Amino acid sequence: MWTLSGRGWWRGRALAAWAPGAAHRGLPGPPRPTTRQAAPGSRAPNRLSSSAERQEKIDMSRFPVENIRNFSIIAHVDHGKSTLADRLLELTGTIDKTKNNKQVLDKLQVERERGITVKAQTASLFYNHEGKQYLLNLIDTPGHVDFSYEVSRSLSACQGVLLVVDANEGIQAQTVANFFLAFEAQLSVIPVINKIDLKNADPERVGKQIEKVFDIPSDECIKISAKLGTNVESVLQAVIERIPPPKVHRKNPLRALVFDSTFDQYRGVIANVALFDGVVSKGDKVVSAHTQKTYDVNEVGILNPNEQQTHKLYAGQVGYLIAGMKDVTEAQIGDTLYLHKQPVEPLPGFKSAKPMVFAGMYPVDQSEYNNLKSAVDKLTLNDSSVTVHRDSSLALGAGWRLGFLGLLHMEVFNQRLEQEYNASVILTTPTVPYKAVLSSAKLIKEYREKEITIINPAQFPDKSKVTEYLEPVVLGTIITPDEYTGKIMMLCQARRAVEKDMMFIDQNRVMLKYLFPLNEIVVDFYDSLKSLSSGYASFDYEDAGYQTADLVKMDILLNGNLVEELVTVVHNVKAYRKNVLAKCYGGDITRKMKLLRRQAEGKKKLRKVGNVEVPKDAFIKVLKKQSDK
Repeated sequence: MWTLSGRGWWRGRALAAWAPGAAHRGLPGPPRPTTRQAAPGSRAPNRLSSSAERQEKIDMSRFPVENIRNFSIIAHVDHGKSTLADRLLELTGTIDKTKNNKQVLDKLQVERERGITVKAQTASLFYNHEGKQYLLNLIDTPGHVDFSYEVSRSLSACQGVLLVVDANEGIQAQTVANFFLAFEAQLSVIPVINKIDLKNADPERVGKQIEKVFDIPSDECIKISAKLGTNVESVLQAVIERIPPPKVHRKNPLRALVFDSTFDQYRGVIANVALFDGVVSKGDKVVSAHTQKTYDVNEVGILNPNEQQTHKLYAGQVGYLIAGMKDVTEAQIGDTLYLHKQPVEPLPGFKSAKPMVFAGMYPVDQSEYNNLKSAVDKLTLNDSSVTVHRDSSLALGAGWRLGFLGLLHMEVFNQRLEQEYNASVILTTPTVPYKAVLSSAKLIKEYREKEITIINPAQFPDKSKVTEYLEPVVLGTIITPDEYTGKIMMLCQARRAVEKDMMFIDQNRVMLKYLFPLNEIVVDFYDSLKSLSSGYASFDYEDAGYQTADLVKMDILLNGNLVEELVTVVHNVKAYRKNVLAKCYGGDITRKMKLLRRQAEGKKKLRKVGNVEVPKDAFIKVLKKQSDK
């Protein structure tokens, strides 16, 4: 086990207080007492055997705080996080062992296809260890930086994490990002080296990488094959032995953290909650610290991974709560719930979602507008972090300007529209939110603030009215084989990035850290990086605030008229014209003058030709984000 109070560069930092554990999406009832632990691959003895038993409400008071462990699994994409979760569910008897158990906690098609977690899922696992019955709450959180706030709230419900690393690929960019999220939350970290069954697996090399980059002793790494089930049971034992129980107070008034929510059209919002203090049960009146609205609790329970009702939920436990909320905005991530007339200090860290990438969305055919509007409305019911503003275009008709947490979030939203609602859309090139410090008193009065945020390039204010422009920046992490380092450094410099750090994590692989303007990576940076490195480099980034920049709005005119859909904000673009003298190497000046006169005559003739009719298809081809990008 590794904790922040251990050796090395984290020395002296205290281990987190509670970090109440994971959300669950449905559990079977608690196991019958048994002294025999199931062997790997066999049917667990504590598995409920009848559907009647399954429907009985579980008495959660049977699990004292000292027998509860709340943990999460974090990993880079395709390093085996979901496969390990499947094996843990099987070993604890939560699900039957079948060949169909693949990515059980990944409910969405997009999650299964991309190998990522978009919505936090939870499962309460019952496990017998050395004669004691334990409640292990697994919170399967998103791992991508786009969802870093959701991850931070989920991790605050945990006391520890399993850091899964591929035995062949080793540490990747997202591994580093996820580790530091756990580090900042002061959680115990259990390193797990997965896929030791692969032909080219080198767990010893990966163990040395973990020790060098994270300062976790290599002998603390657990070597497993989640696919085959090899040594997976030792992971469960490590969770019990290395992760501390939550530090909570059941006699205090209720304090519950909302760390995710989903919408059910019949029951309303289902909030995933972690209890830090007190008890909650059906019939209680609870209040949202954020909205100050009061709700009657209709149902509480745990997830296993499906919903299983319980009589009550107690401090230290994780489960779901249904209280008549009609919209997911009423159950915001990070909010605190408490009992009516028993107010408490809200849990720290709450903030509203902050979109970092914006794009216009339009139906391919305007006759599909109402259908697309219905699809967007339904999808945003389960994703309150998407901001939606009505928009219209002369070329494309009615649509919306949507705000997303990042590029992956935008791509996932678009993919879900296509897969779940069969919607075909035009998604314009993404832009980032710029800021401008106004110098005009008239504008300051109009906007009621001196510093404004611009999410639509067409509304970018003129430089004569602005003191300075600010652009968002991110700290990017790139891990690559060292033979591609030179090319990647040139790519980063071309994107106005500033090098912050360079480190060899082993003999052949380098970790680079650069400060990027967000606008330079939102379109094709990742594709260029993969192309330069033959697919071997990995990339991740985190928000690093804003910096001053020399920015200008670039308008594109068609027939003398501004085309808003093509307006963009760029960095210090110079005036450009075709260089008709490029092929002239010395020679008589009269030839050069002749070429320049011919160019001027051509421009004059062009102005006389008249307007050019541009079909809508041409706009779609220019604006639509290609599926292979």
